[in-house]
Amino acid sequence: MTDISHENVPSRARRRFPGISSRAYEHPADRSALVALRRLTGFDTVFKALSGLLPERSLRLLFLSDSVRVSEAQFAHLHDMLRDACYILDLEKVPPMYVKQDPQPNAMCIGMDEPIVVVTTGLVELLDEEEMRAVVGHEVGHALSGHSVYRTILLFLTNLAVKVAWIPLGNVAIMAIVTALREWFRKSELSADRAGLLVGQDIQASMRGLMKIAGGNHLHEMNVDAFLAQADEYEKGGDLRDSVLKILNVLPRSHPFTTVRAAELKKWSETRDFQRIMDGHYPRRDEDKDASVSDSLRESASHYADTVRTSKDPLMKLVGDIAGGAGDLGGKLRDKFTGGGGGAKGGAGGSATTDGGGTPEGPQNPEEGPRKA
Repeated sequence: MTDISHENVPSRARRRFPGISSRAYEHPADRSALVALRRLTGFDTVFKALSGLLPERSLRLLFLSDSVRVSEAQFAHLHDMLRDACYILDLEKVPPMYVKQDPQPNAMCIGMDEPIVVVTTGLVELLDEEEMRAVVGHEVGHALSGHSVYRTILLFLTNLAVKVAWIPLGNVAIMAIVTALREWFRKSELSADRAGLLVGQDIQASMRGLMKIAGGNHLHEMNVDAFLAQADEYEKGGDLRDSVLKILNVLPRSHPFTTVRAAELKKWSETRDFQRIMDGHYPRRDEDKDASVSDSLRESASHYADTVRTSKDPLMKLVGDIAGGAGDLGGKLRDKFTGGGGGAKGGAGGSATTDGGGTPEGPQNPEEGPRKA
């Protein structure tokens, strides 16, 4: 990494956030995990020791030898964007950035000692300047939060799980850890999306970028409002069978679904928390050591409680009903699973609804390709 200078400031006026802590934009579940990890005595020492077992040096050599390093001489526009993002989020050093030949739109921030940012040619060719600025800010947000450490561990464990699959129960133990890391990492992606918005400061560009990642470079054929409507339909549509299939579909993924990311980012951009950051009121990183683990956990628990209470998903609504002491649980379960609305109100007077379709098929989950931005 190289020291950042404050030349080549953003190409248009943007608010800068001196000393901003990543806690300002982190998703509550992501923040509570990170605060707890940062407070563990010897945490840094353990992971520094672990880094010797991970293929980080190999990855760095691979990108250095087989990708294009971004600089003033190569991909200069990306070099400026990267410096801009570090300037706005006040990241002390600019991480190395590489462009890798790959038609699949993708970006990542990896590394334990020092993060490196990698973007594919597919992504560079897909996005315009403002959309790409949000993606670069997304990756710098990962670096500021320290996500690159856990992403590297996730990559290592995923590869290890394949190698020990032949050992009885060995794969099961590792995949349990991988599954937990993936759940955390999906929340960290929502955090990084917020960082990208703080860097780009253009919600429409962020929405367009996510839409292009989902549907390609055909903006004249797409509409942001319609795209967000898909997320709403996805959340509230179907019955309990669909809710279960949603969970099974997302388990092997390291990223949330694109429409969900867009909806979450749009929702956050309209909150008072976002406006307070834009007004210059945010936690500073020199206060991170005093951050309360219990407060972060309470905030995370409160967030999940609010999610259950306000969710339109059939399973979450049922959970909320049960927690609220709703009556006729058997009738609710029957109607939720079958999609029936004919109801169990009035006890015996309610008619059962069946679909005669037997057991639903499991989700079709082809092996997931490279993760999106």
